Amino acid sequence: MTNFPNPRSRFIPSFFVAVIVLTFISGSASAAWKAGAAKVDITPSEPIWLAGYGSRDRPVSDVLQRIYVKALALQDDSGRVSVLVTSDLLGFTAGLSKGVAERVEKKHGIARAGLAFNASHTHSAPVVGELLRPAYGLGPAHVAPIKRYTEKLEDQVVDVIDKAIGKLKPATLSYEQGLAGFAVNRRRAGRGTKHYPSPVDHDVPVLAVKDSAGKVTAVVFGYACHATVLSGYEISGDWPGWAQEGVESLYPGAVGLFVQGCGADANPLPRRTVELAKRYGATLADAVDQVVKGTMQKVEGNLRVALEHVPLPFQTPPTKEELQWRIKTETSESRKRHAEYILEKLDRDGKLATEYSYPLQVWQFGDDITFIVMAGEVVVDYSLRFKKTYGWNNTWVAGYSNDVFAYIPSERVLHEGGYEGGGAMIPYGQPRPFKAGVEEIIANKVDELVQRVNGQP
Repeated sequence: MTNFPNPRSRFIPSFFVAVIVLTFISGSASAAWKAGAAKVDITPSEPIWLAGYGSRDRPVSDVLQRIYVKALALQDDSGRVSVLVTSDLLGFTAGLSKGVAERVEKKHGIARAGLAFNASHTHSAPVVGELLRPAYGLGPAHVAPIKRYTEKLEDQVVDVIDKAIGKLKPATLSYEQGLAGFAVNRRRAGRGTKHYPSPVDHDVPVLAVKDSAGKVTAVVFGYACHATVLSGYEISGDWPGWAQEGVESLYPGAVGLFVQGCGADANPLPRRTVELAKRYGATLADAVDQVVKGTMQKVEGNLRVALEHVPLPFQTPPTKEELQWRIKTETSESRKRHAEYILEKLDRDGKLATEYSYPLQVWQFGDDITFIVMAGEVVVDYSLRFKKTYGWNNTWVAGYSNDVFAYIPSERVLHEGGYEGGGAMIPYGQPRPFKAGVEEIIANKVDELVQRVNGQP
């Protein structure tokens, strides 16, 4: 990024320097931000199918841990309001994000680029909309509760945004990163794949919000790892849920908001017990606490936002004959459901999609944080690439945002293949894997957006 000249570096008479310093001390800088945080319980009230695992065979009603949608509203010195929404969900669909955004823009005048929706990707929360529909053996009786839950969820997301905006008060923002080490590259951990590279992102970015009295009112924190410690028949936020509970217990009255990073190819290992989920949550909460209690960088300046869609091309879609043949011959129920799902689209629309309109979003907090918001299940290569490009210390990359519709492989992962490289298109109901070149398409658009929010042509 270009470093623009700092006008404060020019000669200024000492009298004016004193006035500036006194003004800073008096608190005008800290009053530049206003912030408000809120949370709403989204635990289902009736038996419902849980998302994330195709092996489940029935809806559930048991609650191990209540789940939430949360919002942080930020108003900068220009008066513009932007809202970050986080959730204990597998993912937001494009339809859910669109429905909420349209209502919020009408009610509060917030443009779409000023709304970011992130999901923790817990595999112990309800199915939302059509997300991963071919993965599940749903009968007609199972679809109705999902529809009711999704419709109510839209209202709840709008409600939490309303509440956060209603709580806007003068605030200070601070940022720093910590570390936590329980994420493991799952592609290397798989049987027969020890030769694969094993990149991970162990950074824990933290944004602390304090009121005018210095009390912590919200803590936004991130990590890049699947929320898949648990795989049973109980509702929970998995380790991110316990991490948020831990942060909120450390800072009573504050709202802890978890942002999932580029953890598509990372798992928490070992796993499969409640004790481990709680342990990883506590580990992350401790990492966040160390950051907040340490020396953090004050975040100043305005929040500049941008969002655009870029087409990502699929490989050549299947023909009707291929789909019909697969329906007759497939022994895998999931692959058979996928063929039926795609054939239904073909019969309805007369053609299959050859590309996907992929949303990319960038928030620039003054000169202090570049927040890159990516849709889909994003592999870690993107996070490491963008941090190297835009700065290891002040670049925060989120995946699982705005629209979770497929895995987003890097060129390396696409070439290696496997589940993240293409196999996951089956449960996600996409016609084919992506073509080669998607990483550069995404990187070029991100660079364009980063330059735009930094005032470059």
